[in-house]
Amino acid sequence: MRGGGGGMMDDGGVEHAQIPNSFGHELRACLRCRLVKTYDQFRENGCENCPFLDMDKDRDNVVSCTTANFTGIISLMDPNRSWAARWLRIGRFIPGCYTLAVSEELPEEYQGMCQDNNVQYFPPKRP
Repeated sequence: MRGGGGGMMDDGGVEHAQIPNSFGHELRACLRCRLVKTYDQFRENGCENCPFLDMDKDRDNVVSCTTANFTGIISLMDPNRSWAARWLRIGRFIPGCYTLAVSEELPEEYQGMCQDNNVQYFPPKRP
């Protein structure tokens, strides 16, 4: 499930997530969809795949629903056709930058929000 709204449109009308405007220590990954942006980008615009988490409305949600503890970054231009996106379970999300793995789980109350919005949540795999 795509998660809906909030995506940016380029001149060709293709919807995509904001690209991180910095690749320093301020990068964070959404714990549900693994989209990577800066803390400020999540705070200002939320998560394009997870608008129901209301990160753009409540700063506490940015801290609760994202993490700076992640491994690797992949940029997806056409997630529907990417074998890597299918393997990472992010093939239905909008084009953008994603992490390969997060090590934390989305807090239970936000997992409930996923259920309430009929959106799947896959917890990180344990080694």
